Amino acid sequence: MNLDLPSIVDTIRVLVQCESPSADHAAVARSADVVAALGGRLLGAAPERFVIDGVAHLRWRFGDETRVLVLAHHDTVWPIGTIERIPFAISGDVMTGPGCFDMKTGLAMALHAVASLDDRDGVTLLVTGDEEVGSPSSRRLIEDAARGARAALVLEASADGGALKLERKGVSLYEVVVDGLAAHAGLEPEKGVNATVELAHQVLAISALADPAHGTSVTPTVAGSGSTTNTVPARASVWVDVRARTATEQQRVDAAIRALAPVTPGAEVSVLGGVNRPPLEAAASASLFARAQALAAALGLDPLVGVAVGGGSDGNFTAGIGVPTLDGLGAVGGGAHAEHEHVIVSGIAPRTALVAALVAELAS
Repeated sequence: MNLDLPSIVDTIRVLVQCESPSADHAAVARSADVVAALGGRLLGAAPERFVIDGVAHLRWRFGDETRVLVLAHHDTVWPIGTIERIPFAISGDVMTGPGCFDMKTGLAMALHAVASLDDRDGVTLLVTGDEEVGSPSSRRLIEDAARGARAALVLEASADGGALKLERKGVSLYEVVVDGLAAHAGLEPEKGVNATVELAHQVLAISALADPAHGTSVTPTVAGSGSTTNTVPARASVWVDVRARTATEQQRVDAAIRALAPVTPGAEVSVLGGVNRPPLEAAASASLFARAQALAAALGLDPLVGVAVGGGSDGNFTAGIGVPTLDGLGAVGGGAHAEHEHVIVSGIAPRTALVAALVAELAS
């Protein structure tokens, strides 16, 4: 197994220097070209390219069936021009640059890990281009690629200290809209139906759906109402972020939000949105984590630690269709989506070796 750290670092550099903010489809397309070229050289094969709703995704599939799906994404949260302000750099053992931690190092690791395998039969590497915005165009592609697989391995960055991500909360996103009736606020406010007042009732009802004891958060976020300062508001709305550890809790909140009823006479309440990602529950990762722990010990690596996290990833989708899923196998470092985003360079090669060994064992 030949995993050369300078070669992996060079791949990361090329990936980071090609900026790829999710919303800029032209930039994501350029990034897909770069990933395809790098992967073509490393894997000796061109990828299948999918452009869905303008977003470029890549897939390498070896053999007639997928036994192991390796998941990565090449889009980032950083706008074009960030590389000028935060250039790719290595100082001592710390690598910096936009997207290095989330998750271009993990993508490079995936490419090199698969490339190092003597036998790639049964392995599929899928690289999506819209993970950072909820994977709206790639979800079906992910689920179709994972269906029937023994395992999905997600090269998202690790949690603190290099911990693997054994649980991820499911994510739901809603917009609750209130329709009232406009009237002059000074002359005849009684003839209006105040959407702001009704929204206040709804925000309190929505907040009450949270259940911290079960790890369920229900958070009203962006809200707005009204048109002018002297008009009874005819429309108001609030966005709601829901995170749940289990599918049962996610479904409970979904049903409750859809059942919201107006309190103010004459007001109407409607709900848009719904479940974005199902939860990655502990049962989906337990057996794979045990395998990874055994392989880490065999490779002489530090013992692996697993944690539960609130953020979602494409691993939520694979777990949601019943495929055993292990997440957080990518970079060790920190600062995802933040100015201090960084990767610990000395962690790259050992982690890549672990991924390669895990893929090889599961695919054989």
